[in-house]
Amino acid sequence: MIQIKEEVRLVNGNTLRVLTTHVDNAPCLLIFNGIGASADLLRPLIGALQMSVVAFDLPGVGSSPAQFWPRRMHQNAALARQLLDELEIEQCHVMGISWGGGLAQEFARRYPDSTQRLILAATSTGHLMLPPSILVMLRMATPLRYLNAGYFNRIAGDIYGGDFRNNRERSQRHQRAMSPPSIWGYLSQLYAMSGWTSLFWLHKIAAPTLVMAGDDDPIIPMANARLLANRLPDAQLEIFDCGHLFVLTRLDDVIARMHQFLKV
Repeated sequence: MIQIKEEVRLVNGNTLRVLTTHVDNAPCLLIFNGIGASADLLRPLIGALQMSVVAFDLPGVGSSPAQFWPRRMHQNAALARQLLDELEIEQCHVMGISWGGGLAQEFARRYPDSTQRLILAATSTGHLMLPPSILVMLRMATPLRYLNAGYFNRIAGDIYGGDFRNNRERSQRHQRAMSPPSIWGYLSQLYAMSGWTSLFWLHKIAAPTLVMAGDDDPIIPMANARLLANRLPDAQLEIFDCGHLFVLTRLDDVIARMHQFLKV
């Protein structure tokens, strides 16, 4: 595993907790995580990638303190670009997971010269998508799963699918790794995504894109990955035999596919 550096950066008035790795003569990858999820949950992925990585907690998530004013998606993308400026990184590959996939699309749209290749995992076109069931949407509407271990273990299989359906130990291990977001931070991310969609401008993203999806994902039904792959002008689709968190549960396969796509 590659050593992960943790630091606090002040970026345009925002205090951000940042995780980075450095691999000589390797490309850099910027990663955006899912709603309410700190960068810590991605440590297994970050440490195993044979490349330099940047990941950070958005305000109100993980160890980054919340800000009073919530941001829209384009403002979160600008914050990420400002962080890259602080780190003196001009170009990088960009990866978004779940909610972070929307932010990755927004970043690629607004900063095409900064985006070399794009990876979208377990994500969708945003507001205009094939939605999950009403029950799943209700359970995702609040951060309660981050705040109550018993509740999380009861619903993990229903919202994440795949290995979480029948593997209680997997659910418990994941729950122990989670850091609860602030209520305001979680609501701010919901606000950022509300009304946002990439459906009408996806065809303008020139970066080669890898779309990855799980075939048992209750949060993002498979049809959304196919829609992304069809709308993007230069996209490949990869399907894994798991649920929403396949990036962690199929880690070795995911890393091998990412390395192949990013030519590491």
